[in-house]
Amino acid sequence: MIAILKPGTTPQQTQHLVSWLKTMNLDVHISQGAEVTVLGLIGDTSRVDMDLLKSLEMVETVKRVSEPFKQANRKFHPQDTIVTVDNARIGGGYFAMIAGPCSVESEEQIIEVAQAVKASGATMLRGGAFKPRTSPYAFQGMKGEGIQLLLKAKEATGLPIVTELMNISTLDLFADVDVIQVGARNMQNFDLLKELGKTKKPILLKRGLANTIQELLMSAEYIMSEGNENVILCERGIRTFETATRNTLDLSAVAVLHNLTHLPVVVDPSHATGRADLVAPMAFAAAAAGADGIMVEVHNNPACALCDGAQSLTPPQFDELSRKVQKIREVLV
Repeated sequence: MIAILKPGTTPQQTQHLVSWLKTMNLDVHISQGAEVTVLGLIGDTSRVDMDLLKSLEMVETVKRVSEPFKQANRKFHPQDTIVTVDNARIGGGYFAMIAGPCSVESEEQIIEVAQAVKASGATMLRGGAFKPRTSPYAFQGMKGEGIQLLLKAKEATGLPIVTELMNISTLDLFADVDVIQVGARNMQNFDLLKELGKTKKPILLKRGLANTIQELLMSAEYIMSEGNENVILCERGIRTFETATRNTLDLSAVAVLHNLTHLPVVVDPSHATGRADLVAPMAFAAAAAGADGIMVEVHNNPACALCDGAQSLTPPQFDELSRKVQKIREVLV
């Protein structure tokens, strides 16, 4: 249930109403907009007398929310959420260019790529230290050492770092990581999501291989219900019958998500297509669809990459992509 307060309602009046609602064992989420304040009531709202609530002088209207996700719901929070990551922002008109190699391979490699993508306009550096791989014989990442190399790349460039957490047991290693990524395979690892909800770090949550948009939002709800509202959603393609691409990039999800939620939405065309020649067209389409950012794999030598070289761009290719994405965004504005 949501209660929309009338313009001019004072903070004292709002707090008095919130205190009264909490006596009914409800959690109250306050969204303070430029013109109106929205109170999101979470819990057993059946005990709330809607007519009594509507009759209060400060209340404009009261509505029941049928969707199971509450805190991620745009009805609870009409304004776009802006997630701040160190010196970068995403959402609410701020666009993130997240770029870097699929996996960290060496200090020289990660720093060289970081410097190149920053020069081309990247606002965050991505790189895998822990790598979930289909084959147990494939490169699994440099793990803790990889995180330390990412931090060296941040020190060299100033770019905030984004890297994937696979297991709660390694959470301590991510103390200095700016954005913790939850991969597609862990989207419904609810114990992991709840632990991440107890942190204040931004969480980049990828949609699962065969998950619906509502399931993605319910996973975001797990994080937010524990107190962490810094969630970034990522569309990275879903599994269909099509075999021409690694996955099927669902760009309609960008528009659907923006209607349903206030959280920022980024698109990962690299993992979606699995082909370097398709990354740029899909990145352009994502920007045109209104995404709040894109996440692109960039490697200084894709042919020798230890992981996903076939979908990685070279630094010059990323530079061209970055310039064209900016032009598309200028047209939209």
